[in-house]
Amino acid sequence: MANNETAHELILQIPKTRMTFRQTIQRVLRTNNVDMTFEMLQVMHRLWKKPGVSQQYLAEQTAKDKACLTNLINRGNPTDRRNKQIYLTEEGERLALRVKPLLHGIYGLIGDEMPSRQIVSCRNNLQKINSILDKL
Repeated sequence: MANNETAHELILQIPKTRMTFRQTIQRVLRTNNVDMTFEMLQVMHRLWKKPGVSQQYLAEQTAKDKACLTNLINRGNPTDRRNKQIYLTEEGERLALRVKPLLHGIYGLIGDEMPSRQIVSCRNNLQKINSILDKL
């Protein structure tokens, strides 16, 4: 297979993998009676790691536009609606205690099936693809 055809197959695999990941996350959440969408999880995950960030930061980190995030966020700095600082509620913090172990289980399964060097290589290659595409 020519190198450009192999690159094409790789690029096609990325959204397939993302969709499978998304479906797996949704299935695990549903099975464990967690009422949360994949989109909500993406935002919550960022806030669990770094509370008190702006809506712009969340948009960049989750690859979502700010308008999309507005529907997921209901609290912020009322004096500047363009630069909301987003924090989790106590309920959001409690939810982390239920959801984080589920996510760790998924990542653990991948880690059990793939050697660490292969995971690092895959991540580095995806970062390289992003870098190449950003230049266009």
